[in-house]
Amino acid sequence: MDVSIAEAKRTHPVIGDHRSARSTEASKIPETMRAAAIDRFGGPEVLSLHTLPVPKVGVGDVLIAVDTAGVGVWDAEIREGSWAPSNRRRFPLVLGTDGSGVIAAIGSRVRRFKLDDRVYAYSYDNPKGGFYAEYVAVSAKMVAHIPKPLDLEHAGAIPTTGLTALQGIDDALHLKKGESIIIHGATGGVGSLAVQFAKLRAARVLATASGEDGLEFARSLGADIAVDGRHGDIAAAAREFAPNGVDAMLALAGGDSLERCLAAVRPAGRVAYPNGIEPEPKKRRGIHVIPYDAVPGVREFARLGRAVEAAKLKVPIAGVYALADAAKAHERIAAGHVLGKIILRIH
Repeated sequence: MDVSIAEAKRTHPVIGDHRSARSTEASKIPETMRAAAIDRFGGPEVLSLHTLPVPKVGVGDVLIAVDTAGVGVWDAEIREGSWAPSNRRRFPLVLGTDGSGVIAAIGSRVRRFKLDDRVYAYSYDNPKGGFYAEYVAVSAKMVAHIPKPLDLEHAGAIPTTGLTALQGIDDALHLKKGESIIIHGATGGVGSLAVQFAKLRAARVLATASGEDGLEFARSLGADIAVDGRHGDIAAAAREFAPNGVDAMLALAGGDSLERCLAAVRPAGRVAYPNGIEPEPKKRRGIHVIPYDAVPGVREFARLGRAVEAAKLKVPIAGVYALADAAKAHERIAAGHVLGKIILRIH
């Protein structure tokens, strides 16, 4: 359920010790900030509002005044400790792998950005903290200007999911015009974008979803066929869709239906999945199974930006929460059946 948020404008004093960064009176930086962080691993209840120092900007970093932060299942896994970040980060741990905002300060060696640029970014295991905060310091290599069709809210929802979806379609599967693909788990943050990127490559898409609303949602994004992954006859739908077997599959969900989808892939077909999907697709003789991680970088973001514009990308927002309600956002993730992406609105 969407959460109504009252926007409030605040004036901050200028911080005096960001000596490696360029800033102006127009981009005032406070000493401290609000952040949603954890002091121990656990359930959604361990995520609470903290007052923390604004992270310092290194020579190769930018400081982003965060507008929107994405919320994903990977954040919940980090919160639980089941997908723990490296030892470089200690409690309190600010969650959040991606988001959008405006540049508030710039490291002395950074040349691609100027103050007040509108940007989006993805940095998993960022040593200076995550995006569930009013400010985040990120390596400039992990940051890009927002593609023209997107506003801050929708741009903040897609750095992790957009890179994961596009690199699955293009780099892992090398999907070509006219090929058939199953996108298993087509209605989540990654799947909803992967359907559109597959159609951008002129592929034929069979999407799996759950519930009538999920099926309609997948079709609205461009899927040629949508089948209920829990209760539908995937084998029959796949045979009708591609009598000789589908060429490729992007596995974005586990469950019993994953094996039924795998059985529909033709010999010498390809199956890709982002690391972290459980259970992982089982290897089958004659089928190429490709695990991968989303990779951020200057070229990767440039390619994502071109794809966003070419696809006239729809970015479905399933729920909007205030920073103080980050725990409620995690409860919503845990409830499942999220059509699109959950976000936090920070400023």
